[in-house]
Amino acid sequence: MNRWLFTAEVKTLPPLLRYLSVDELGVRAAALVDRRPRDARLRQVGTSRAGLPLLLLSVGHGSRQALIVAGPHANEPVGGATALRLAERALADPRLCDGADVTWNLLLCLDPDGARRNEGWLSGPYTLGHYFRHFFRPGFLEQPEWLPDGAASAALPETRALLALQDELRPFFQCSLHGVDVGGGFVELTRDLPGLAPRLAHIAGRLGIPLELGPYDTLYWPRLGPAVYRIPPPRRGDLAAAITEAAVESTWFHPHPYGTVTAVVEAPMWGVAAVGDSSAPADTDGALRAVSRTLRRDTALLKALLARIRPSLGTAPDADRLLAPVDDYLLVCPGLADSWDPDTGPDTDARPLPPLDMARLTALRISGRRIALRTAGLLRQLVTAAGQDPSGATADLDRLIDEWCADYHDGHGARWIPVARQVEYHARVVLAAFDLARHREPGAPPDASPLGTPPRRAEVPFE
Repeated sequence: MNRWLFTAEVKTLPPLLRYLSVDELGVRAAALVDRRPRDARLRQVGTSRAGLPLLLLSVGHGSRQALIVAGPHANEPVGGATALRLAERALADPRLCDGADVTWNLLLCLDPDGARRNEGWLSGPYTLGHYFRHFFRPGFLEQPEWLPDGAASAALPETRALLALQDELRPFFQCSLHGVDVGGGFVELTRDLPGLAPRLAHIAGRLGIPLELGPYDTLYWPRLGPAVYRIPPPRRGDLAAAITEAAVESTWFHPHPYGTVTAVVEAPMWGVAAVGDSSAPADTDGALRAVSRTLRRDTALLKALLARIRPSLGTAPDADRLLAPVDDYLLVCPGLADSWDPDTGPDTDARPLPPLDMARLTALRISGRRIALRTAGLLRQLVTAAGQDPSGATADLDRLIDEWCADYHDGHGARWIPVARQVEYHARVVLAAFDLARHREPGAPPDASPLGTPPRRAEVPFE
């Protein structure tokens, strides 16, 4: 790949030792515009439910539009810093802007309300226990990328703002910046970008980022290459399927009729090497039984704790916002456990599991534990919000959180990846996908299938 995609101005950027808050993103974007007023603009494109501005930073003056969406999930803060890094690089090298006839449009945070609720852990310490005790992610129906009732019925102002921006820009390339709390990196595409997988592997190898060869999100999705997956066309389904499969209508597909290539780029916070292990398991059925049994046990513990906590909630502030994701998680857990269990799976309505290697089994273990930890962290925040704990649930929740985080550390070897490295990985993968998308044949008809694949072009050196 062209060397400039990876090295432009890297050494002049200050090291990023922590995540940036919503306010800091706006301040830094405004400072960048002050430095380069001819080449960068900052405007408000919408307002959140709580009245916070949705800020769009635009760089360059090209006729082709690239749209970068940061912060779609409240607990994944790396994207905002990545957006600023991309803006700096686009300004530093004309081949990314005027030379490519491209304008970069960077939405700094799609869910600033949710991001604010995560500020209790953003500046560290970066331990799993601290993260999960302060974790927040809204319920499925309050996540702004999803369109469970279609674009015309979008209820959230953040969603409507993004849809309007997509219709205004008609981007040839869209990138949604996501994070993985525990696991590895991977990319999901609405259209194939031939050549992305080897570039992704090279970037990850250089930066020491594990790649997920079988993430739970893509369990049933076509694989375009190692750690690169094709997002299936949206379909209507029940809420449980939507939460667990993420194949409902979404802002990822909304600009598809314009010929847009959407890339969802996932960067891990705590890396796990085993998510890249493609070897065959010694006892697949035994491992699945253990994962299912653990999820059922954890779900029963959490339901009992919720029952103990509910009577003391009263008019606790934000109780409904915290309960919504708890209810979502507890809704899907029984079905997940049944679908993973080889003794019950065939008798359920769930689709059968694909062939499982160690990477996919590890992803299932991580996913089951993730649901339990997120639920426990939210329940602990509910107790704190209530200001009283007559049932003594806090001690039990702290014990479970510590035990389950230790399983991530000791059982999976989860290790923290410094914020600066997360951002660098994120930015390099976006630039690799952008480079392929801008050379993609633009003639795909508006109604082209998501399976449409452009003609291959000759590979160029990575560096």
